[in-house]
Amino acid sequence: MQRSFLVFAMAFIALMAGALFYAARIPVQAPAQVNAEQPATADVRDEPIYPAFQLADIDGIERDFSEWAGKHRLLNFWATWCAPCRREIPLLKAFQDEQSGYGFQVIGIAVDFPEQVASYAESAEFNYPILVGQEDAMAVAESSGVEFIGMPFTMIVAADGELLNTHIGEIFAADLEHIVKVLTMLDNGEIDKDSARKALNFL
Repeated sequence: MQRSFLVFAMAFIALMAGALFYAARIPVQAPAQVNAEQPATADVRDEPIYPAFQLADIDGIERDFSEWAGKHRLLNFWATWCAPCRREIPLLKAFQDEQSGYGFQVIGIAVDFPEQVASYAESAEFNYPILVGQEDAMAVAESSGVEFIGMPFTMIVAADGELLNTHIGEIFAADLEHIVKVLTMLDNGEIDKDSARKALNFL
């Protein structure tokens, strides 16, 4: 009995030693380090992004993004089933009323079914254009270079058509005030594009 136990113990130790040896041979990948001088959310790219797309509006008419050229544009991706998206709508409507005369334009992009969007629009009384799409609308969002993981999602596009930054999640009044402040400074020549992008990284 004692001999059998000894044989079993030696076999177990040999098995564990083999397992540890095999594990030691497996390379361990160190976690990626974030440059302390570069915020993790910073907009890093070799070439500037200029969104270009066509999507149908709630009347089924194809609209081109270039229609709103010359204005700072907030592309707000939303859906009728998304509660935070619905909460944003009154705020975005008020923003459109207040800022449309100062070179700002909200464009809603519904990642949803056209019938549901058209029905919702009747009660929402949008004062800014609503475009509709599904995979094609998501492709527009993903063109920002950010993994499109949910809604609401907002792209901030300068008047010349260059994407400056993005905001994931519900947008609030303070966020919109900051966007106006940064883009107004850009218009006045107080900051350049790089500074504007960095200033919008807080979103």
